[in-house]
Amino acid sequence: QVQLVESGGGLVQAGGSLRLSCAGSGRTFSNYNMGWFRQAPGKGRAFVAAIWWMSSSTFYADSVKGRFTISRDNAKNTVYLQMNSVKPEDTAVYYCAADRSTRSLLAGTVDYWGQGTQVTVSS
Repeated sequence: QVQLVESGGGLVQAGGSLRLSCAGSGRTFSNYNMGWFRQAPGKGRAFVAAIWWMSSSTFYADSVKGRFTISRDNAKNTVYLQMNSVKPEDTAVYYCAADRSTRSLLAGTVDYWGQGTQVTVSS
């Protein structure tokens, strides 16, 4: 079992920055691929970014590429999402996700989800 707890959400002005954190506990955190998803009001949950446990390669949705950066600190069992140049359309609940399968992570059919953290970007 893996428990994931997000933090760092809040209200930010357009063009500003925010850093989300996801603290993991339970099974060996470093063996899991990690990702961030988001769900805007009235929409489904969408992929944002992912980082693989073995190579630390990163992947991003086109909508955030060049603005968001995902990273992980296995010693702290934590994954981060640095959000720069945020836009009102980035407003959503952001969820941390973990899975041993890269395919499952990209598809959003993961084993573990966090409870979510709200990010609101004002214009």
